Amino acid sequence: MNDSMSIPHLILNASLVVQLVMLLLLAASIASWVVIFQRSFALARARKAQKSFDERFWSGIDLNELYQDVPEQYEALGAEHVFRSGFREFNRLMPKTRSSEAVLDGVQRSQRVALSREEDRLNSHLTLLATVASASPYIGLFGTVWGIMGSFQSLSLAQQATLNTVAPWIAEALVATAMGLFAAIPAVIFYNRLSAIASRLLGEYEDFAEEFHSILHRNLQGRGSNPTA
Repeated sequence: MNDSMSIPHLILNASLVVQLVMLLLLAASIASWVVIFQRSFALARARKAQKSFDERFWSGIDLNELYQDVPEQYEALGAEHVFRSGFREFNRLMPKTRSSEAVLDGVQRSQRVALSREEDRLNSHLTLLATVASASPYIGLFGTVWGIMGSFQSLSLAQQATLNTVAPWIAEALVATAMGLFAAIPAVIFYNRLSAIASRLLGEYEDFAEEFHSILHRNLQGRGSNPTA
């Protein structure tokens, strides 16, 4: 390949606007890969924590004992956070009211807040992937249009129209397009994958909240013994 048509040469000798487009796309690609790795590890940890807590909860352990074992709220993840929020509210309201409905309503409100926070945690930074996935092709297209405009300008100024006159401009335009796709394709693939995992986990948290609410409801019918799973 002619050195003047190599990718590094085209990038280094591109017009300032196209270089800025390429730099922006490179930064977007790096940022998206950072998010991809960070969220992949975070969601894997959340899945592992969910499986571990689910096994402990349904093992028949006394819920007061489980509550003491679960980390504080700022450390608890997923269903642990939902459980701790609900059970703490349950213990707070039980001595204050004899109305089972009031206790369960308080537990449900506390769990909804916990679920909302877990949803925010699961979807953290995924909007960046969505933005990169949707915007990168258009940013690359802008660089492409600018490069083609440059090729026409150089063609109009040339005394003799030859391929050598427009080839560098068109080539740098295509490089901008390729970089846009390079940034967008991994972002859209992993956005869909990570969003699906996050939605599945959130569904599991919501199912747990409903099941835990039912357990408390059953135990409130007898109020005599400590609630157990």
